[in-house]
This record gives sequence, structure tokens and C-alpha cells, in this order.
Amino acid sequence: MSLVITQALVSAYAAGTATAAQAEAVRAWLAQPANQLLAQHWMQQHWEELAAAPALAPTADEPDYEALLRRTRLHLTPAAPRHQAPPAWRRWAAAAGLAATLAGGGWVYYTAHRAPAPLAVNTNFGQTRTITLPDGSQAMLNGHSTLRYAASWQPDQPREVWLDGEGFFSVQHKGYSQRFLVHTTAGLQVEVLGTKFVVARRRDQTRVVLLQGKVRVEFDDHQQPDVILRPGELMETHDDQPALVLHKKVHTAPYAAWKDAQLVLDETTIAELATRLHDTYGLDVEVTTPELNRRRVTGTVPVSDLPTLLQALEETFRLQATRQGNRLTLAEKN
Repeated sequence: MSLVITQALVSAYAAGTATAAQAEAVRAWLAQPANQLLAQHWMQQHWEELAAAPALAPTADEPDYEALLRRTRLHLTPAAPRHQAPPAWRRWAAAAGLAATLAGGGWVYYTAHRAPAPLAVNTNFGQTRTITLPDGSQAMLNGHSTLRYAASWQPDQPREVWLDGEGFFSVQHKGYSQRFLVHTTAGLQVEVLGTKFVVARRRDQTRVVLLQGKVRVEFDDHQQPDVILRPGELMETHDDQPALVLHKKVHTAPYAAWKDAQLVLDETTIAELATRLHDTYGLDVEVTTPELNRRRVTGTVPVSDLPTLLQALEETFRLQATRQGNRLTLAEKN
């Protein structure tokens, strides 16, 4: 299973504390131009944290950051010129090494070229939010989700957003065929060839459901063929089996109803419902009777009316739903 690149891992690499395997994974991730904007954003935060931290007294064991900087450049950008870091920036040398790698790799280094810092929009559990993107396209975030994108898009560059969580996209068509890409941390990105679709990245699962138009799912692993989705189709992958790609026709309403503040269940198992309850309300659901997990429920309730859903479950399946704070227990009645 490929290593998921996170902000903490990139910071560890910049600080020289990542393992050899982690460093190799980060370097491979940095070599992908699609990761440019997010890497810049993480590095800016890394620098700000270093700047705010109290100065450390030098010790005999202090790493040779200048040597680390040179090794990083030589590994990724053999033709990049070397720049001597001022002594006052010694503690920042590892971070500067990563930034120099971005610039040497042909990326737009934001302090040199003033590339726009990415905007980040977050939602809490149970909250949805609609964002108008720079081209007029709209993205609607489901609860517990984050969307990052540049404040402006250049006509000769792809329109790119980075999603963690779940989002519904309605994309403006551009006559000059400017690409629109939704990036995830799952080793795949979604290219828009149509207009309306849902992307969900939750835990170790990634799902794309197309409502209108056409989209192409591209994988970082180029041995994996692209998947073209047409309206009413779903594509799903799991991190523990990245080569196993599920592609099938579905009833789209359960996957997109959240944007209309509805929770639609269509032959949904209790096990699947437990996951939906966590994603929607932030509830940690425990099903104490294993047989309940296989039972299925169909119906529609407003997202704002969780008590009605729990009452319906109790009456339909003769179970007891007990909620204490963010913990919900489902148990079969004797």
C-alpha cells in the first residue's frame, strides 16, 4: 500500500526527521506538478511555525542542514544552482531545501513569483457550504470536509482543487477546453468532461458518482487504466486494494441527497448507515448485535431530523438506539 502524504509527513521531511522510506515517498509526491499548490501551502505553514518557535541553542548533535539542503537538491534537481543560506536561517535550512526543490523542479515558488496562496474552506460535522470558484463553477462541501484552491486561475493553466472529505461540483464549461481537476489523497484525480458529480474521500475509501455529463478518473499509478464515468455510474477504490476498481451503475440519489439536506437510504445496510451517521453527524456508532449490521433500510429523512431517523430504526428493527454525546449505540431489543 502506498504511503499517504500528509502535512505532518512533509514537515518531517523538511526537518530531516522522516525515515528513508518516508523521504522517498515525499520526493515522489513532490515530483508531481499537480501537488504544487498544496505543497506551497504546507511549506508556508511550516515556516510560520518555525518562525514562531523559540530559538534553540546549538548543540553538538545539531544536524548539518546545509549538507541536507545540498543532498536534497542533488537528488531531485541536479541542474539547480546552489544558494548559500544566511547563518540566521540555519534552523530553516531543511524547509528551504524543500522549497528550493519545488523551484528547481520547475514549479512556481511562491516567494519568487508571487503565486497566489491557496484558499482553504472547511466544514464541521452536520454543516454544508457552497463555494463559488474563480471561474464561476460551484462546489458544495458536505460535513467534515476541506477544499483548497487558488484565489485565481490562469487561462492557460488547469483549474485545480484539492478535496479531503466529500464535495458536489457543478462545473462551468470553458470553450477553450481548460481542464478542471479534483485532486484527492488517494492517488487519483478526477478530470471534468461534463458538469455535475460527487467526489468523496473518507478514511481509506474514494468514491466518484456522476450525475450529469462525463468525467475521467486518472490514477497516479499509470499502469492503472483511466476510468470514464457516464451519468448514473459510480467508481470506488480502497487504499488497501488500490488495483481493485469498482465501476458500476447506481441509483445516484443516496450519494448526492446531502446537498439538499436529505439523508436518502436505499437498501442501505445498518453497517453502511453507521458510517453515514459518522460522516454526517460525527457520531461514533457501535452496533452491539452483529446480526443488525446486515439488515437494510430504505427511506428519506431531513439531515436536521436525526431523532426521527433513530426512532424509525427502533420501530422498524426492534432495536434500542442510545445516544450519549457523540456516541451512539445500536442494540437489538430482547
